[in-house]
Amino acid sequence: MAASSAALRVVGLISGTSIDGIDVAVAQFHRDGDELVLDPLGALEFDYPPDLREELHTALPPACCDAQSLTRLDTLVGQAFAEAAEAGVHRLALGRAHLVASLGQTLYHWVEHGTALGTLQLGQPAWVAERTGLAVVADLRARDIAAGGHGAPLAATLDALWLRTSAEEAAEPVAALNIGGIANLTVVHPDGSVLAYDTGPGNALLDAAAAEVTGGAQHSDVDGALAARGRVRPDLLRRLLSEPYYSLPPPKSTGKEVFHSGYLREATEGLPPVAGPDLLATLTELTAATIRAECGRHGVTTVVTSGGGLHNPALVSALGRDLSLVPSDELGLPADAKEAYLSALLGWLTWHGLPANLPGATGARGLRLLGSITPGHSPLHLPPPSPPVHRLRVARNVSTR
Repeated sequence: MAASSAALRVVGLISGTSIDGIDVAVAQFHRDGDELVLDPLGALEFDYPPDLREELHTALPPACCDAQSLTRLDTLVGQAFAEAAEAGVHRLALGRAHLVASLGQTLYHWVEHGTALGTLQLGQPAWVAERTGLAVVADLRARDIAAGGHGAPLAATLDALWLRTSAEEAAEPVAALNIGGIANLTVVHPDGSVLAYDTGPGNALLDAAAAEVTGGAQHSDVDGALAARGRVRPDLLRRLLSEPYYSLPPPKSTGKEVFHSGYLREATEGLPPVAGPDLLATLTELTAATIRAECGRHGVTTVVTSGGGLHNPALVSALGRDLSLVPSDELGLPADAKEAYLSALLGWLTWHGLPANLPGATGARGLRLLGSITPGHSPLHLPPPSPPVHRLRVARNVSTR
């Protein structure tokens, strides 16, 4: 289906590092001068089939994963993404979408001595293109890494455009925080400069601990209930806060290849036994303390928040001791779907020949076009390269579909 120059409907797909499901969002974009207008048409979340979810968790570090398993997972995740994308096209875009953009399922993020060397996102886009008939923009992190960046956090691209006007009007930095498996922070300054990086674990260690404490019955601390029953262990917290990652200068990135169940076992070695609820309470404080410290470093006390961590009352309470949290819903983007809308934005930028990375956020040597494009059922007809956009405005009114 050919898109007019005035509007493009993009289906955005992602599954976060918590592997808790596939998020789908449909955005309609149009330009208004140097401003890009994003009209959110709706979002959905799809659970992975239980067997596939378990296979993905089993493949995560510190476990090993062979070529057969990787091929199988890349295919099965691609098929699950294809099913989710098709639902997005028909249920949210009413059958009238132009493009799909997928950030995939991150399985491994290869960082050594503070340098990102590679990254792997599963979810073969050919399955999505075959199922929907639409072109698919995918593999959106690798080019930034090839250019010396971390390939993350790409959320800064959306935050920088979206919050620039707010920073100018406030005449002070404005921050956005996403708490998924890993927490990432974006700081937008009034002059338009941006700094963004992963602060450390969001839900990653909490999820690993919940699985350990409940014998696999839970993959997360539902409603923060386990942490609420425990007390912070100062000895364990001090040991956890000594992690070298926290003292590295940005830009920097991390993932579950660092913060996993083996990491937890090493952290508790040699300490008096740590009760399950105390472990969860301590890890909740770790996530909150590392986020609060980074916000304090940049002099921000109000942050626009998104991600699954907002569903954990214990974590929200710990963050709220020093920070004022403004859910991104209040500014027009659903907190649970913000990263899916990010995927859609990255797809729009690539489709229009515009760089989608921010060197100040990722550390890349310069601006780069991101991703690869898998054709749909029709030949590719890319629009002519577009002039840069400098701001993003989220439309508050429901579009005519």
